[in-house]
Amino acid sequence: MTEFSFFGSVLTNDFSSKSDIDVLVAFADDARHTLFDLVHMKDELKLIFGREVDLVSRRGIQSSRNHLRRNAILNSAESIYESR
Repeated sequence: MTEFSFFGSVLTNDFSSKSDIDVLVAFADDARHTLFDLVHMKDELKLIFGREVDLVSRRGIQSSRNHLRRNAILNSAESIYESR
């Protein structure tokens, strides 16, 4: 993993006990991961945070045709971890 970021309501005053946590992750270009790996990661994050998690990959968002969602996520994401 090369990046772990939050986006969405977790970064705002609208975040509540009923809110999910929106997570953006990125992987090295040579990393091999499957959809199963992302589902497993999402399940692990749900256990850690004790709430629902919306997990998206940077590559997936960058290639999204929905430019409004893409721009909203990429412009608001706050990085928690980035590899150097």
